[in-house]
Amino acid sequence: MKDITRRGLILGGAALATGPFMPSADAATGSIAIRIVSAGFIFGATGGSGLLTFRGRQYPLSIGGISAGATIGASGADLVGTAYHLLSPADIEGIYSAIGAGLAVAGGRTAARLSNARGVVLSLRGRQVGFMFSLDLSGMSISLRG
Repeated sequence: MKDITRRGLILGGAALATGPFMPSADAATGSIAIRIVSAGFIFGATGGSGLLTFRGRQYPLSIGGISAGATIGASGADLVGTAYHLLSPADIEGIYSAIGAGLAVAGGRTAARLSNARGVVLSLRGRQVGFMFSLDLSGMSISLRG
C-alpha cells in the first residue's frame, strides 16, 4: 500500500510540475511574415516589421531588439513561418530566444525556432540578402502595431 501511495505522489507531483509547460487545448496557430533590415559598421541599427495572420484577421507587427553582433555591412531577411500556442494575438508580443540550435544560415537560406515567455513558438524560414557578419535573432522583440 505504501508503494502505491508513493507512486501516486510522484506521478501527481510530476503532472503538476509539467502542467504549465503543456500548451492549452484552446491554443491555436497563426502564420507570420517578417522583414528585418540591419546596417552598420561596428555599431548597427536593426529593425523590421511583420504581419501576423490569426483566426482570419491580420495584425501588423513591429520588430526590434535584434542583436547584430559585430556589425559590418548591410543585410535584410524576409522570413515566413508559423506561430504556435497562441490564445490571442497579444500572445505574439514579447522578447524571443532561440530554441535548440537557433539560427541556421546555409546558402542565404535562414531557419530559426524561437520562443517567448508566454509559450509562443515561432518556426521561421526564409532568405537573407546582403552581407552581414552576424544576424542573431535571439533577443528579438515583437509588438503589435496600432
